[in-house]
Amino acid sequence: MTRRNFISSLGALFLAGCGGGDMAPASASDGSPATAALPVQTPALTSVPTSAPLPAPTPTPPETTPPPPNNTFVHPGLLHTQADFDRMSQKVKANAAPWVDGWNVLIANSHARLSYMPRPQVAIYRGSDGVHAENYALLYNDIAATYACALRWKISGDTTYADKAVAILNAWSSTLTLLGGNSNVDLAAGLYGYEFANAAEIMRSYSGWAATDLASFQNMIRTVFYPINHDFLIRHNGTEVTHYWANWDLCNMASIMAIGVLCDDRAMFNEAVDYFKNGAGNGAVSQAVYYMHPGYLGQWQETGRDQGHNTLGIALMGPICEMAWNQGVDLYGYDNNRFLAGAEYVAKANLIESGNAFYTVPYVTYNNVDHVNQTAFATGGQGDVRPGWALVYNHYVNRKGLAAPYSKKFAAQIQPEGGGGNYGPNSGGYDQLGYGTLTCTRDPIASGAAPSGLTAIASQGQVVLSWWGSAYASSYDVKRGTNAGGPYTTIATGINDLLSYTDSADSGLAAGTYYYVVISQTPSGASLASNETSATTAVQLLAYLALDDGNGLTATDSSGKGHAGMLVNGASWAGGKKGGALSLNGSDGYVSLPADIVSDVADITVAAWVFWKASSKWARIFDFGSGSGHYMMLTARGDTGFPRFAITVNGAYGEHAIDGNAALSVGQWVHVAVTLSGKTGTLYLDGNPVGSNPAMVLAPFRLGGTSQNWIGRSQYAADPYFNGLIDEFRIYRGALSAAQIAALM
Repeated sequence: MTRRNFISSLGALFLAGCGGGDMAPASASDGSPATAALPVQTPALTSVPTSAPLPAPTPTPPETTPPPPNNTFVHPGLLHTQADFDRMSQKVKANAAPWVDGWNVLIANSHARLSYMPRPQVAIYRGSDGVHAENYALLYNDIAATYACALRWKISGDTTYADKAVAILNAWSSTLTLLGGNSNVDLAAGLYGYEFANAAEIMRSYSGWAATDLASFQNMIRTVFYPINHDFLIRHNGTEVTHYWANWDLCNMASIMAIGVLCDDRAMFNEAVDYFKNGAGNGAVSQAVYYMHPGYLGQWQETGRDQGHNTLGIALMGPICEMAWNQGVDLYGYDNNRFLAGAEYVAKANLIESGNAFYTVPYVTYNNVDHVNQTAFATGGQGDVRPGWALVYNHYVNRKGLAAPYSKKFAAQIQPEGGGGNYGPNSGGYDQLGYGTLTCTRDPIASGAAPSGLTAIASQGQVVLSWWGSAYASSYDVKRGTNAGGPYTTIATGINDLLSYTDSADSGLAAGTYYYVVISQTPSGASLASNETSATTAVQLLAYLALDDGNGLTATDSSGKGHAGMLVNGASWAGGKKGGALSLNGSDGYVSLPADIVSDVADITVAAWVFWKASSKWARIFDFGSGSGHYMMLTARGDTGFPRFAITVNGAYGEHAIDGNAALSVGQWVHVAVTLSGKTGTLYLDGNPVGSNPAMVLAPFRLGGTSQNWIGRSQYAADPYFNGLIDEFRIYRGALSAAQIAALM
């Protein structure tokens, strides 16, 4: 099948929307425009066959940073800047593929025609409220038409399309006053808010759109859409935060960001940026990219649900990153390119490897407040096509010079990307604006960047390395040294697919500290080395609070690592098991340890002597985390009445836990310890194993940054403080054996 025929065939493809599954899809009877009934307009720029001779591509250097931020917004500055429109126009006029192929798809779309007639409504309903009929298809079709006509104007210069786009914007801003329905109204506010704001942002530079009409549209979108977006992110309709899938957060984040730029509201823009980085819900990047597998394959949060929703996550987070980039904020690169890890995972999982067989990807169990307990990769909708991959590929490869092999392959497979109306008549086909081949394609980068983002995770005497690759690289070499800065010895060559390497005894690895770099082999020779990273394979004391200080507010760390604790509120000193001890009053006293104390630790041991004065469920011996979504904790008594260790990156319902089988005694000294070694976790009381779990796939480093590392206090405000004494508090990098735990006593 040719590429041109392929894109035409997509009209019959149904793509699931991002709803919660509680509503029927829109049908052809919902008032959406009938494409066959619309007359074809003479395009402002004529179609060009794909066989036309192409000018030689002009390589471009990498963009190492986004445009610098300033106190004012760049306009147009959401999905597209003026430089982007200049590029599109030049490429289409030069008949250059694939831009012209994307242009031909645009001008063939029924929404991109002067005959299109808007149907503004006073109220839009998504989801049945038992009173009003759903009519949201009217809105998403009109948004698709506004965006398509706006693109035609900016690329061709034909102002008749600008006038059509403005007419649609004005019709809605003078009419719409309400979004309603059931909880699915949050999807309408998010999806259509971000899309409508993008269309308006393009048109704000058109002299034919009166300033009063722009102000009217800004007022409408700020007062009708934004309040719903904001309320959803802070309340989630009163549900526990893991109830909603990532896409619900993402569309509302996208809407807030887009409205912020359109309305020149920096606080609104920052709200979206802050939620992307630190939000409690599943749309924040650390939750959306739920689990990082070796080689930076980032398991997406909806992977165990279905692939239609999984691909939508990429089609929503990508625009958030692009809109931020165009305002000088690099969310693409945040947390070591975490979004790219998610995109590569989703792309690989939805690509055919050979015959009818898809690539396989690793998977770990996902659970939430609704006990979905997804234990396997979901194949429903596998291979679904959504536009959005051209944006991902062109940023990471042709802007940054990185390798994104699966995003690249997906983008090539589905180009030229269409827009609303090219992917079926239902809402899922309009959940993204589309046309990425036309709008996002960039000239090839001149040369790839050096390998980057190298990390090393030491576990069970091995070191697992992962890194980001380079555009044009054919393979990678791993080098290891015993001193920072080298010299290094090459320990692996010819790595060319999954960018990961496990260093082990087979390569001469022993107990100690090692330093690593990676280089790539390219057509022009070996690249510069990546960043250096290190790993320690020996068991190492990371913090030792003997708690013999006796006065002051500082608990000295004798490990030499500088991890002293600070006594807070009702924390004081008393006699202990060995010398002095920490005394906690059970009402507000605790000790705070430095931020990120275990952020680079995989295998771990935490041990202490405790004297529990008053039994209370969920009182913490320690709790390290960043809130009630990300933490690892040891409680003296859980629901079973016994001690419980748990670690989670998804709140209480996503905990991976070790439940003890013996109670922690009250009124006497008890030695407690917990170890994680690979996937095996063990809980000890007085040197005896009292609980274990062989499927602990989480480790401390997966918590990310932790600013709330506490002894005696919980991440949950309602939990009681520890009431009693604590002595000899130790943290080790590495898992001590049972004999070593006994020796600590």
